[in-house]
Amino acid sequence: MTEKTHKTLEQAEQEGKYIRKVRSFVKREGRLTKAQERALNDHWQTMGLNHSDGLINTNSLFNNDHPVVLEIGFGMGKSLVEMAKAAPELNFIGVEVHKPGVGACIATAIEQDLENLKVYEHDAIEVLADCIPDNSLTTVQLFFPDPWHKKKHHKRRIVQADFVEAIRKKLKVGGVFHMATDWENYAECMLADMQSANGYINLSTTNDYVPRPDSRPLTKFENRGQRLGHGVWDLQFAKS
Repeated sequence: MTEKTHKTLEQAEQEGKYIRKVRSFVKREGRLTKAQERALNDHWQTMGLNHSDGLINTNSLFNNDHPVVLEIGFGMGKSLVEMAKAAPELNFIGVEVHKPGVGACIATAIEQDLENLKVYEHDAIEVLADCIPDNSLTTVQLFFPDPWHKKKHHKRRIVQADFVEAIRKKLKVGGVFHMATDWENYAECMLADMQSANGYINLSTTNDYVPRPDSRPLTKFENRGQRLGHGVWDLQFAKS
């Protein structure tokens, strides 16, 4: 980074401007299958949400006042669709930047005749800032985010103080931020960040991790990891 850029960032911060230093993803463009492309073309109008449309009204969006669950980084969407199908009394919003994953999620949701799921194809940091009303979410889910396992890359991890506070603002009082990771070091860092954050209560009876709740489906990847003796750590913190 040049000296000029450093100066620009410092000046912007001094002027109170918000500079987004951490993004919620690494952009990976994959090739769309025909089914994914067809799902995006045929059903985006009813299932897709656009960041450019700005702040949403969840009651109008779903035509009801059911509690809203936001999932950040849903991958190919299989677990998200499974959760939405199992809980028709809840509304779900998924955020993912990987277009094939978004297409796959929509295709699966259409097969299941879901009406309680909408998706963004956009960066979650920007969706939170620009589209989600404060105090509107019952749950925020972040399952198996990129662990950036090399120590020099830890600063790229999404779970950091600013992100944790951004989530808190969007949750209703009593709303839950639910995280899961299969990297023990990341779990420890998540726990430390959450314990030092204001306005959260750890739902763990041991003040660390919680058992995997039935509401979070067990993935093939997780099943395989369990057979190999790999751990998975769930954290749940409620907004106080």
